[in-house]
Amino acid sequence: MRINKNRKYISKYHNLLFFSAFELKLAPNYVNTTIMKLIIPLFALFLFSFQALSQEKRTLSGFITDGSSGEKLFGVSVFDTISRNGAGTNDYGFFSLTIPNEDAFLRISYFGLKTKYLLVPKGTNELDIQLDNVLELSEVTVTAGATRQVDNSGSGVIEIQMDKLDKLPLILGEKDVMRMIQLLPGVKSGGEASSGIYVRGGGPDQNLVLLDGVPVYNTSHLFGFFSVFNSDAISKVSLIKGGFPARYGGRVSSVLDMRMKEGNMKKYNAEGSVGLISSRLLIEGPIKKDETSFMVSGRRTYLDLLIKPFIRNQSSKGGYFFNDFNAKIQHKINDKHHLYVSGYFGLDKATLTNSVDAYYDDAGTRFKSESENNLKWGNSIAAVRWNYKVSPKLFLNTTGTFSDYLFFIGQSSQTEVTNSFGDKSKTLFRNGFSSGIRDWSLKSDATFFMNPKHNIKFGVSDIYHTFTPGVSQTTIVDSTTNFDSNSGGRKQYSHELGVYIEDDFTLGSRIKINAGYRHSLLIIGSKTYNNPEPRLNFNMRLAERTSVKFGLSRTAQYLHLLSNIGIGLPADLWVPVTENVEPVLANQASIGFYQELTRNIVFSAEGYYKTMENLIQYKEGADFNVNGTNWEETVTAGKGTAYGAEFLLEKKKGNFSGWIGYSLSWSIREFEELNNGEPFYHRYDRRHDLSVALSYDITDTWDIGIIFVYATGNAVTIGSQGYGVSNFFGGNNFNTLINYTSLNGYRMPDYHRMDIGANRKKKKKYGESTLSLSIYNVYNRLNPFFIYKGVNQSNNPALIGVSLFPIIPSVSWNFKFDFKKIKEIKLNSIKD
Repeated sequence: MRINKNRKYISKYHNLLFFSAFELKLAPNYVNTTIMKLIIPLFALFLFSFQALSQEKRTLSGFITDGSSGEKLFGVSVFDTISRNGAGTNDYGFFSLTIPNEDAFLRISYFGLKTKYLLVPKGTNELDIQLDNVLELSEVTVTAGATRQVDNSGSGVIEIQMDKLDKLPLILGEKDVMRMIQLLPGVKSGGEASSGIYVRGGGPDQNLVLLDGVPVYNTSHLFGFFSVFNSDAISKVSLIKGGFPARYGGRVSSVLDMRMKEGNMKKYNAEGSVGLISSRLLIEGPIKKDETSFMVSGRRTYLDLLIKPFIRNQSSKGGYFFNDFNAKIQHKINDKHHLYVSGYFGLDKATLTNSVDAYYDDAGTRFKSESENNLKWGNSIAAVRWNYKVSPKLFLNTTGTFSDYLFFIGQSSQTEVTNSFGDKSKTLFRNGFSSGIRDWSLKSDATFFMNPKHNIKFGVSDIYHTFTPGVSQTTIVDSTTNFDSNSGGRKQYSHELGVYIEDDFTLGSRIKINAGYRHSLLIIGSKTYNNPEPRLNFNMRLAERTSVKFGLSRTAQYLHLLSNIGIGLPADLWVPVTENVEPVLANQASIGFYQELTRNIVFSAEGYYKTMENLIQYKEGADFNVNGTNWEETVTAGKGTAYGAEFLLEKKKGNFSGWIGYSLSWSIREFEELNNGEPFYHRYDRRHDLSVALSYDITDTWDIGIIFVYATGNAVTIGSQGYGVSNFFGGNNFNTLINYTSLNGYRMPDYHRMDIGANRKKKKKYGESTLSLSIYNVYNRLNPFFIYKGVNQSNNPALIGVSLFPIIPSVSWNFKFDFKKIKEIKLNSIKD
């Protein structure tokens, strides 16, 4: 109907113009040469336009899902083999492809799923497509789709394949996505007991870690040994190290974007694990088939339960545990509207109690006391997301989020003294320190699919921050005193607003450009900060499997993290930008070369240069024992420079797969009030960083994995020339330090470690069972976590390095249950 109207409309005005020209020809006295010179080209242009319009376009749009679960797929390639036009699905599985208004023959492909070919007749514009699981490895087709790294316009972008995590060695029975990310070039870990990441010379606060679009402020469990992310609940992970698209803002070093599973729309499933110190369980399924689904997962350690039999002193008790809870519900309102609600709650808690029932001194005085020490920290986040397909060419996503992080350390005691006359006196003492940050945000993102070679993204966001840098509370109550002190309780509030536009287009067949502009604004008190943030990514394909990329970005960050360089406690303080403390600003340029050696093996090399302004650090002699009223007085501002080269060789599939990553990098800081104003190396400046992660499928049942890491030692400030390395579990090893008389002038010994693991997987009638064996730190390398001044075995002054983890074997059982198969087994047994 629309085509006929358009043709009628075009024909009407075509006849009108033709009639006007005819009239002018009949009356030459009204026509001069100038008019004719104008009309003839216009007439020719119109005929060209008419011809183009007569070849009217149509737009195919819809959602692509996994046929077995109904989960929406990101990065699916949709390619019309007739017009040679293609598109890819966005984060929510939506695609829009404009093609000539003729029959189309689509090829829909996605890594790991069966490629589908579909004839779409003229007149069909809306499609919802399901892709089936691959039955045989030979059916896998890797095509020139949207997910090929050589084609993506962005530099420094890595899509994490979650299935690779299953084949790598586990740590105490836990598979950890953050540990996997630490194995990538350009990403450094904070040390042995750290799940945080340091990307291209930045700090841990400079990473925008998103879970379903919500910032996560603390990523660590067990003092940094595990991350807070339950890998069973994660479906998609993307890491961006440079050339940031304009839709991302608020951090200056990286974006780590994670998406939780949406829940199976087709059937009920369960999966989980039982390990040495923790267990986890995930359940998902339809609430209403193909319309509403849910996913819930939980994880908890039982260290507190395991150590109870070993605590023989009944007067002292201690314990530690962490737990996680993830949940998500998705609901398909109709073909145009989808609603998602998701949340996460995690907590670490350590306690130590001591009690003295009663005893007497020589004077007959009786004492009774109870004391308790507490340490806890955790995140709580929630998100509500609404997807709206406005038209075949316009897609809208609106998200409201909540994020809260809290850290608390405290102690309390109660003492009762009874003298020989029976008189009693009681004393109550409480002391605690807490810190945190809370966000409420609302953002809306839109994508306009102009044509297969041109997409425009735009959006707006507002984040309301509440900072509690530090609150100290002390209470003392006895017969003569009633003291209650609360210092540093002043909260600080700010609004962080952002607006952006991002243009993604292709020039010819070889050049892709992503150009964007973001403007950010922070309002705190009477102070307002404005920052323009231009972004540019350029990709030129040199050959079918070869491309070069170039990226430029300017980014702004409106919060800081005051890091406590200590023994791993999460006692870092999140503090806001103020009138005196300015936002971090960074500029980064990167260039990369990408080569598909085969369809399965990819090599990449990237170089980068980054400058950072308005970094803050504690002044000499200051530490985290501050409160919310004086932290600005304890910090000083400076700048930083980071540059380096990163190399990655990856084999993506097959019996033998994995990657080798290497980075050569420098990270330098310069503060006027530190190190006499001279530049110094950042603590996590590591010249060389090598990581190897490989897996091999021996049979259909057995596979093995190996991890090897090597890194230059951290830069630290120490005033001695010798140290010994000791292990909590015994053993010593002595080395020598070189003395550099400057801040961070010493190098800790190089870090290296090897882990190995093996999995025995068996298909069961009800699902799948996997027994995982792994050994952490196979050759028992004593990598010092921190160094302190002490004495060596000869009782001479020395520096003692403390190593946290020796060789650690572990075993775990992983399982997957398909409730549909279980039901079929029961029905068959009843029939028999």
